[in-house]
Amino acid sequence: MQISDVAASSEPRSFVQREGAPFSRPRVRPFQTAIGLMLAGCVVFAWLTVHIAAVFFLDLGWRTLPFVPLIVALQCWLTVGLFIVAHDAMHGSLAPGWTRLNTFIGTFILTIYAGFAWRQIRSAHMNHHDAPGTADDPDFCVDEADRFLPWFGTFFTRYFGLRSILFVCTVVATYIFALRASVFNVVLFYGLPSLLSSLQLFYFGTFLPHRHEEENAFADQHNARSNEFGYLASLLSCFHFGYHHEHHTQPWVPWWGLPDHWREGRQS
Repeated sequence: MQISDVAASSEPRSFVQREGAPFSRPRVRPFQTAIGLMLAGCVVFAWLTVHIAAVFFLDLGWRTLPFVPLIVALQCWLTVGLFIVAHDAMHGSLAPGWTRLNTFIGTFILTIYAGFAWRQIRSAHMNHHDAPGTADDPDFCVDEADRFLPWFGTFFTRYFGLRSILFVCTVVATYIFALRASVFNVVLFYGLPSLLSSLQLFYFGTFLPHRHEEENAFADQHNARSNEFGYLASLLSCFHFGYHHEHHTQPWVPWWGLPDHWREGRQS
């Protein structure tokens, strides 16, 4: 099946070929919906399991202290995975042709991620694809195109607004005062992984691919580059989102399909 066959009923802007870009015919991969939903279910289930167990049931003490960094790192990585699944839903590549299912899953994930609004985030991401690395790109910082911290500060405040602040404060208050969770557990296993995941997503998925470098110019109008990581490092860093040029040239490819396209590009 070709994605162009279902795009009209799915997420049409996700599959528009950018003017001047090399033509690549969009296609749905074999069993793409089944694989995407299975992997999404694994990520969401793992995140919820670690979240509930660590926030509400882990007794912090000398015996459990050595496991804290491992749990935080795992939950940070799974939180990155949550957003990547929602990102596939934005492009309709999570379940091609199933608009309502993509919207439902994306809305649910963005809500538990940080209380984000689906339409607002998806619209901003489509604008990013329309004009990547330019003044019209909501993810880009024109004044700090090569500096991590100032760009991240602009990026963070642009998306983490009043809605997200109220959501997080409500969750924290409910956990501590209504469900009697430990303040330390909430900070360590809810707050810290959320903040670290935003840094991880931004660094590997926005800053490295789109920063301006005099010695490493962009290949084309997508203003994006890919890392040179192997499969495992790519998965652990950002769920293959670091293969970013491939994502911009073929946004209909799900996150788990990007390594194949990256390897194909290196061999051609």
